[in-house]
Amino acid sequence: MAITYKMTCPLAQRDGLEARVVTSAVFLAVGTGLILHVRRALLRELRQIRKVAGAAQSVLLRPLPPRIDGLSIAAAQLSADHGANIGGDLYEVIATEHGVRVVMGDVRGHGLGAIATVAAVLGSFREAVHDEPELACVLRRLERALARHLRERARAEHPSAGPESDSPVAEEFVTVLLLEIRRDGEVYALNCGHPAPYRLGTGRVEPLTGAEPLPPLGPFPLPAELAVGRCGRLLPGEALFLHTDGVEDARDPHGRFFPLPATLAEAVRTQTVSPQTVLRAVFTRLLRHTGGRPADDVAVLILRNDRSRVQTQQGCTVARQIG
Repeated sequence: MAITYKMTCPLAQRDGLEARVVTSAVFLAVGTGLILHVRRALLRELRQIRKVAGAAQSVLLRPLPPRIDGLSIAAAQLSADHGANIGGDLYEVIATEHGVRVVMGDVRGHGLGAIATVAAVLGSFREAVHDEPELACVLRRLERALARHLRERARAEHPSAGPESDSPVAEEFVTVLLLEIRRDGEVYALNCGHPAPYRLGTGRVEPLTGAEPLPPLGPFPLPAELAVGRCGRLLPGEALFLHTDGVEDARDPHGRFFPLPATLAEAVRTQTVSPQTVLRAVFTRLLRHTGGRPADDVAVLILRNDRSRVQTQQGCTVARQIG
C-alpha cells in the first residue's frame, strides 16, 4: 500500500512540506497497522501454546478429586518458574485394593527442567500401586523407573560424557514419601529423604513418626531389606498434611524461614480440620511471607479421614428410606 501510494499518487511526487507530512502519515498508518496485525497473530499463537501446555501439564499432574474412598482431599502446587503450572514437585492419590496409596516427591532443582523426571516417577507409581501388594515393592519400582530415566537422559544430553557415573545427570535425585492408608485408618509409610508429614486434629499438630529414614532415590541404591513403618491410625476427623521442602525453606526478605507448624496450629486451633481451610491458610500465609513468589517449587497435599462419618450418613439414609 505504501509503495503504491508513493508511485501513483500525485501528492507523493511533490517536495513541499504538506506532501511530506501526508506521505509520513501514510507510512506511519501502514506501519502501525502491520505492527498491530503481527501483535494480534503472536497473541493468538501464545494463547494457543499456553492452552496446549496447560492441558499437557494437567495430564501429568492431574487435579485430584475432592474425595477418594472416604478421604477428603485438598492439594495445590506452585512452580518457581513464571508461566509454568507445575515444576519439580509431584503428588498423587490412588485408591487400590490394598488401600489408598499416596506419593509426595520433590525432584532436585525446580521448574521446567524437572518435569521429565516428575513424569517418569508418577508414571511408574500409577502402574505399580495396582500391581504390587507390598508398599516396599512400589518403592523399588519407582527406583528402577528413575534409574532408567536418568540413564536415557544422560545418553541424550551428554553423549560424550564418558561413563554414566561421570555424567552430570548421575547427581540427580528425588525425595519420595509413600503412604498407605488402609480401610481401618492404619497408616504405613516409606520415606526417602522427604520432609515428614504432620497429623492434624482439632487444636493439635504433631509430626507423623514411624517410618525409618531412607536415602533419596537416585544417588544410592535402596537397602536390601525395606521395613515399612507403621505410623498409627488416622482417626475419623483427623488429617495428614504432606508438603515439599519448598514450604518450610521459604524465606522472607529478612531471611527468616516460613513458620509452618505455627501456621498449621493457628489453622486448626478452634475449628474442625477442613482440608480446604488449611490449604488456603498455608498458601495465603506463605505468599505473604515470600512477597508473592517463593524461590522454590511448593506442593501441599491434605487428606482427612471421613470414612466413619460417611458410613453413619449412609446408615441414617437407609433407615429413613425403610421408615
